[in-house]
Amino acid sequence: MSATPVPIARFPKQARRVAVYRDESKRPWTFWVLATLFTAYVLALYGPMLCIYLLSFQDVRGGLVFPMKGLSLHWFVDLFTQVRTGDVKGGFERSIILAILVTVLTVVGSFMAGLAFRNRFKGDGIVFYLMIGSLVAPGLVLGIGVGLLFQYLGLQASWYTSALGAHLSWTLPFGVLVMFAVMSRFDRAWEEAARDLGATRWQIIRMVVVPILAPGIVAVALFGFTLSYDEFSRTLQTSGPLNTLPLEIWSMTLNVTSPSLYALGTVTTLASFLIIGVCLGAIALMQRRRSNKMSEQQ
Repeated sequence: MSATPVPIARFPKQARRVAVYRDESKRPWTFWVLATLFTAYVLALYGPMLCIYLLSFQDVRGGLVFPMKGLSLHWFVDLFTQVRTGDVKGGFERSIILAILVTVLTVVGSFMAGLAFRNRFKGDGIVFYLMIGSLVAPGLVLGIGVGLLFQYLGLQASWYTSALGAHLSWTLPFGVLVMFAVMSRFDRAWEEAARDLGATRWQIIRMVVVPILAPGIVAVALFGFTLSYDEFSRTLQTSGPLNTLPLEIWSMTLNVTSPSLYALGTVTTLASFLIIGVCLGAIALMQRRRSNKMSEQQ
């Protein structure tokens, strides 16, 4: 039996709307409005960054504005050779080391918190809100508080002590929240299976929990690194006599009026993209290896 066709005349508006959407050469006006808004948003977001990247490749005649004058790597060389640009190399090294320390502590603390909060315990709500309470306080106020605490205790503030604590008050809450989301998808039946096979608690964590949660752990590490690497407000009053890279850039804006600032922005952006690419590649590799192992077992 063939279905009786329904006259299109009975649904004139619906038929016209379907015909318009089926014709790929025609788009509703709302599509073009949204596309224009999205394009303007992308240009406003990445346009200034693109200008900085272009202006950093000028020659010695270059200035801070367009038009460009020549094309060379002069300002990149100037960045690491001229004393007037500040201690860029030292600030970069300190920021990298501090970010690595913060990343390790954030991953370990978040992972342990995720394991602990899988079971309810007395006072867990208080502990949780104390962990994320630092997100409410402004970063500058919290940094001042940490600096005053070190001064009251008679301790010297430095980038690897007081600044480390100030950064952890920012990265740990985010790491804990991300780890909670990762742990919520973890099936505890895998732990029970490993326990039935005679695995110890440490073996279960090392051989079952960590490999399964590895992509999430890498995500927490990336979160901690990026938050610490460019943190300014919490570092301003806690870094001591030596600046991290964000503080060094801020001080350079007060006395450097050359494209060296643009070159520094280009270098730091490339370093950030490289680290992000490595982390995303590690996550993709882990997921690929896991899928290959599952296909081999099947």
